[in-house]
Amino acid sequence: MSETILRYVPLDPNWQPSDEQSGQAVSLLKAMAPLAENVSGHFEDDVRFYDPGENWSGVKCPNCKADVEGWWGEAMDTAFASEFKNLSAEAPCCSTTVNLNGLDYVWPAGFGRFALEALNPTMDDTTHEQDQQLAERLGAPLRKIWARY
Repeated sequence: MSETILRYVPLDPNWQPSDEQSGQAVSLLKAMAPLAENVSGHFEDDVRFYDPGENWSGVKCPNCKADVEGWWGEAMDTAFASEFKNLSAEAPCCSTTVNLNGLDYVWPAGFGRFALEALNPTMDDTTHEQDQQLAERLGAPLRKIWARY
């Protein structure tokens, strides 16, 4: 049986909320997704990549919109070698410097040291207003990632 995770990560991969901010956001997400099996905030020591799992549908260059999935794997290997401390890379399509966190992931994905998650939330998508409320509770702009595993 597959699982669905509604996940929010800060746009700044290194940013982490305070414990109090995390707790407030967890409480709010629990209210938004009362049927979720679990709602929690996860703090990481190092930056990690949060992917959409089975929802993965590719990745494009934010500058020229070219499909860069073939190159992306190599770029990820290079970034992983530095523990994702350096997310900059040169896109092969248009030779511009891009940030792996700023690529156009067809299904959103991102990097971070914190994630707010609802496991199997059994709900439709959240509204822009709800997403903004969570960002305000955490104190940072967020990226929403729907993952399926």
